[in-house]
Amino acid sequence: MLFEKLGLQLDSVMKEPKYIFVTGGVCSSLGKGIVAASTATILKSAGLRVSIMKLDPYLNVDPGTMSPFQHGEVFVLEDGGETDLDLGHYERFIDVPISSLCTVTTGKVYKEVLEEEREGKYLGGTIQIVPHITGKIQQKVEKAARDLDLDVLVVEIGGTVGDIEGEPFLEVIREMKNTYGSSRVLTQHVTLLPYLAASKELKTKPTQLSVKELRRVGIHPDIIFCRADVKIPEKLLAKVGFFCDVPVEAVLPAETVKSIYEVPLRFQKYNLGNLIAERLELGDLTFDLDEWEQGIHKLLNTKEELVIGLAGKYNELDDAYLSVIESAKFAGFKHAKNVKIEWIDTEKIEASNKKELLKLESVAGIIVPGGFGNRGIEGKIQVAKYCREKKKPYLGLCLGSQIMALDFARHVLGIKDADSEEFDEGHRSKNHVIHFIPEQRDIRKKGGTMRLGAYPCVLAEDSISAKLYGKTEISERHRHRYEFNNSYREQFEAAGFKIAGVSPDNELVEVVEVKDHPFMIGAQYHPEFLSRPFKPHPLFDGFIALLLYGFMAPRN
Repeated sequence: MLFEKLGLQLDSVMKEPKYIFVTGGVCSSLGKGIVAASTATILKSAGLRVSIMKLDPYLNVDPGTMSPFQHGEVFVLEDGGETDLDLGHYERFIDVPISSLCTVTTGKVYKEVLEEEREGKYLGGTIQIVPHITGKIQQKVEKAARDLDLDVLVVEIGGTVGDIEGEPFLEVIREMKNTYGSSRVLTQHVTLLPYLAASKELKTKPTQLSVKELRRVGIHPDIIFCRADVKIPEKLLAKVGFFCDVPVEAVLPAETVKSIYEVPLRFQKYNLGNLIAERLELGDLTFDLDEWEQGIHKLLNTKEELVIGLAGKYNELDDAYLSVIESAKFAGFKHAKNVKIEWIDTEKIEASNKKELLKLESVAGIIVPGGFGNRGIEGKIQVAKYCREKKKPYLGLCLGSQIMALDFARHVLGIKDADSEEFDEGHRSKNHVIHFIPEQRDIRKKGGTMRLGAYPCVLAEDSISAKLYGKTEISERHRHRYEFNNSYREQFEAAGFKIAGVSPDNELVEVVEVKDHPFMIGAQYHPEFLSRPFKPHPLFDGFIALLLYGFMAPRN
């Protein structure tokens, strides 16, 4: 027996964590992250300690310096890790904070191995992909499972089988399955069944070739998820099982659904949890997805719409604001409303585009999200001015909070040259209402150097924000290097700009509100990172409730 050959007792091995690897085939963007998150959700519902890890083959150390147009939003973890947006899906599904241990890129792996080589750790040996790079990846996978004290770690491999940069990660799966055996390592493969309109049929050949490629590198998938935009006939699932040498009960349809939050229920309908429990020898498990059943029933039966505006600068790609959009929708679900996003192009607002300006009137309320750089900034300030003057509900996130301050400084306090140090590259302004956080001033490296992760905040007892949170001490996630300039605090507050939340030492402004306004709140942090499908964040909940009912506090 494998355990005996390794000199291990069966009981000790059974206490070790199990691993589920999720790979993708045929093409990208099939939803591997949703499959991984749904798998973990099902297992967590049975009381197992579960987390999810993302192994990304790209050479960047992390996504922190990547353009949102290229990679979507950067999701920030509690401990300050800047990660792929898939980790946002993971957290929203399993409602457990993900650790930075659970995000690994090729860049990070190579960087560590080469630094170790320079330090002489390898004693002059030749550094190779196998065993050094693969060994480092495996070390990180096992460390995450061990340090987080997990029963099961679900690991998503980024990219598509066949990508040259993904080869070392696939080799890690092969090595770990060979070392630990099939009762501790399980592989899931997500693949596409393309639909040919001319012949009106789904084709299985690309899936067969994708699995063949996996088998070429020594991996035999245990479970196959077949993606399609139409219903998959059972005979095709049987065909995939036959040609890919996988039992038909382990070939699951992954058909497109109305909401991604239906997916765990769909998979459990096909006994995914039981299948995994049997393969990984997890024992008899009872899966409790009642909360999901109730939440999805409400979600799918929500018909009425509520249109809100999103005044962004990356409007061409929804993924750039994925957490913001999802957070608004979660608050809508709670109040039986289907939130629809009206994109407001702030560059067109700057150009006084009449069609774009009319959107400001038509939407129920406006969210101004985070971002970097001065493109479209003047348009955002105009949006804030419009909302303040017209009493239009406004929620500013990170940059959106700073925009509130710039509008107020220019158009209420009369500081015409009020600006942010970020945008005033020529140093023309003498009034940097927004400036560098002091400890950030001398930092020149861009990657991983901002104020990142969860920080505490103290809310003013008489603030709208405290009413929405139901408490005065909170913790929220940050990603910024500019802050409100304390030199202007007294002047702002005297004119009706309330400093509603500050850091415990009273040095950093965290939340601002405009007095005598139904809802104009700016948060220097990113509340969207803590919103969950059936537990919307208090600020989003309050924003949507105000739009629907006309009062500040959200309904329970």
